Amino acid sequence: MATITYVFTINHVAKKLGEVPELLQAIVSNDDNLSYGSIISVYDGTDEAITALTDDGIDELRQMLAHARRSTEEWNDFLDSFVDDEELIARVKTKSPR
Repeated sequence: MATITYVFTINHVAKKLGEVPELLQAIVSNDDNLSYGSIISVYDGTDEAITALTDDGIDELRQMLAHARRSTEEWNDFLDSFVDDEELIARVKTKSPR
């Protein structure tokens, strides 16, 4: 495994993938959703950590979202499984699947 020398914030990844940041945050809030080491928590001395992804984490997330978007039914099931916020689900469903 290569040494990780940089990571990307959720907001950066959302822009890169054309996604809603809150959707990505909901997915990565459970670190079991991506491979070990793909999600990095950065602590800066405040009470909250910044969540960041490695290149591998971004690739996994991209593949996960592409797989979920194969049909409207799969996309809706995916959202129901990964997102607890009904308002966010409604907002994301209006944009997707692509």
